[in-house]
Amino acid sequence: MAREADVDILVIGGGVNGAGIARDAAGRGLSVMLCEQGDLAGATSSASSKLIHGGLRYLEYYQFRFVREALIERETLLGVAPHLIRPMRFILPWEKGLRPQWMIALGLFLYDHLSPRGRLAGSKRIDLRESPEGAPLKTHLTTGFSYSDCAVDDARLVTLNALDARERGAVIRTRTRCVSAKRDLGLWRITLQNVLDKAEWTVTARALVNAAGPWASDVLNVVCGIGAGKKLRLVKGSHIIAPRLYEGDHAYILQNEDRRVVFVMPFAQDFTLIGTTEIPFEVDPSKAMISAEEIAYLCEAASRYFATPLAPKDVVHSFSGVRPLYDDKASSNSAVTRDYVLDLDQPAGEAPLLSVLGGKITTYRRLAEDAVEALSSHLSPPQPERWTADSPLPGGDIKDGDFDLFLHQLRARRPWLPAALALRLAHAYGTRVEKILRGARSAKDLGEDFGAGLSRAEIDYLIDQEWALSAEDILWRRSKLGLSLSPAEAARVETYVAERAKARITEDKL
Repeated sequence: MAREADVDILVIGGGVNGAGIARDAAGRGLSVMLCEQGDLAGATSSASSKLIHGGLRYLEYYQFRFVREALIERETLLGVAPHLIRPMRFILPWEKGLRPQWMIALGLFLYDHLSPRGRLAGSKRIDLRESPEGAPLKTHLTTGFSYSDCAVDDARLVTLNALDARERGAVIRTRTRCVSAKRDLGLWRITLQNVLDKAEWTVTARALVNAAGPWASDVLNVVCGIGAGKKLRLVKGSHIIAPRLYEGDHAYILQNEDRRVVFVMPFAQDFTLIGTTEIPFEVDPSKAMISAEEIAYLCEAASRYFATPLAPKDVVHSFSGVRPLYDDKASSNSAVTRDYVLDLDQPAGEAPLLSVLGGKITTYRRLAEDAVEALSSHLSPPQPERWTADSPLPGGDIKDGDFDLFLHQLRARRPWLPAALALRLAHAYGTRVEKILRGARSAKDLGEDFGAGLSRAEIDYLIDQEWALSAEDILWRRSKLGLSLSPAEAARVETYVAERAKARITEDKL
């Protein structure tokens, strides 16, 4: 008879893959614990290009199956999170001397036909001299192409998966490090440590999932003591943020002479996001920072196309993340697959260890399904069928997925909400915005305004319901309001959150 365990599955890593696996497993009736050494989405999963997309450029590397599966996922995720994931038109200006027009047209034709017929419009050729999308560009750029993909708030996507996992029974432990994990008579015996007070305790699990992202190799070699060869290629990607470069909700995809592409997108209402770079990275992923060379590279990419040049002095913020790509021995970082590999380690009669290698945000849900099913034969009784494709993420239960109608109704019910604030809250929380607004009849009912519409009611909700314990958690991951607050306002948030979070931690220990 199998020994009893504290949980069926313990997941190491609170990024998008770890949170997605915890949600999927909990929804199938498994007992789950997730531990994350920092905040949810504290590393790679909050440092993406904020896209749910098939990856147009991967067609050049003949990754047709991968692009097709990603495009199917794009449609699925748009259905389960219509508040968080929004369609966006991308403009690709044609520059003489780079990819020829016929190649771009062929690529977009394939992109359209690999995509399932759904809510997004197909591609087309446009005259930049006559279209509004051409207005901010240099005058020599006369021909362009437009196509559809989706934008997402990556860090909130992680949090919503964790939230749904908890509501389905999973235990989510942030600021909790996995110190060691050893196999013991058919189970995993795992030592966890609270990062804040250094308290340690032991948990037993029937299966262990290593979803530590760029730290996955460290988990294998150091935490689990399994001598594993190099399976990841770590690549640093950096982005810059500048004041809004143009009007409109569309984005641009710009070709570079090195054959890479750079995205330029609206961000946080008043800003523009530009990225990304691809730099080999071999040191601690937590120390990833943008370099002066990367800033110059991104500014030059934008300045090549936009009539108003962008200089490093115009950059108001930047961020870097380390992508843990599965090392398929490709000759360049751009050519390395963005697909995922699930590596199952299970000596005869021992507890399984599943390591997640590679992957991208767009395919996280499919990855989670595959991960749980890879373990299902080791977790009796057999688990129920896949379910997440049709189940909305928290706040995503919007009638007919009509976000515009939902926003209109929210503003009709709360006419005192400023338009920009209503839009931000609707995108971030969807139908769960009512948990913040509750019986409020005016802005004063939401408590102190810390700046940019960030109220005490919203902060309290994020601390009580979404694991926020610092101003950084709130200003840079649960929202992007760190871009809009003054230093004095941010300091006030820091003081309030520290006091409120301390009280919350004390309550949790009682």
